[in-house]
Amino acid sequence: MNDSATPRGVTAQESATDADLWRLALNEDPQAFGVIFDRHFLAIHRFCARRTGSADRADDLVSIVFLEAWRCRHRVVLEQDTVLPWLYAVARHTVAHRARSEFRHRKVMSAIPKSVVPDHAEAVAGRVDDERRLSAVERAFAQLKPDDQDVIALCVWQGLEYAEAAVALEIPIGTVRSRLSRARARLAALVDPMSRTSKDPS
Repeated sequence: MNDSATPRGVTAQESATDADLWRLALNEDPQAFGVIFDRHFLAIHRFCARRTGSADRADDLVSIVFLEAWRCRHRVVLEQDTVLPWLYAVARHTVAHRARSEFRHRKVMSAIPKSVVPDHAEAVAGRVDDERRLSAVERAFAQLKPDDQDVIALCVWQGLEYAEAAVALEIPIGTVRSRLSRARARLAALVDPMSRTSKDPS
């Protein structure tokens, strides 16, 4: 008879809380951190995909997020049983950094004579634009400020509680509530005219 509380086929680490795994990771246990990675990979990938509008970009960003989380693990003291809100904070900074890098890259490329720039770039940009026009909500979301995108992505799409979102956004809970309210209003205002326009015959 098996007296263990751990279900058959599930390791002790897999059934441990994030806080327990984090303590093991702080003691240089990569397997414990691997369990955290497996546990929260999809949530972080969805957030990155929604913030960038691209699943391919999200694939790259998730790896960076978890590498940065491992590198900075000794600086973090968990105040909750889950590490996910803090991982969202790392993901936010990673997405913002990538956006700044891409902006600088586009600025440099725009200074290069057109004859030197391959035509493929415009085709790729066109495909990205097509993806973002799939729905009025996606188009409107792309026009929101980064702070508004973050709070909607975390609270609405990722389903975080206000306290968890406060950790991820690094702001007070009250600010999360007010920012989410304003962001929803702005998104609704943008979606409405876009929805009407998309229904008009061309």
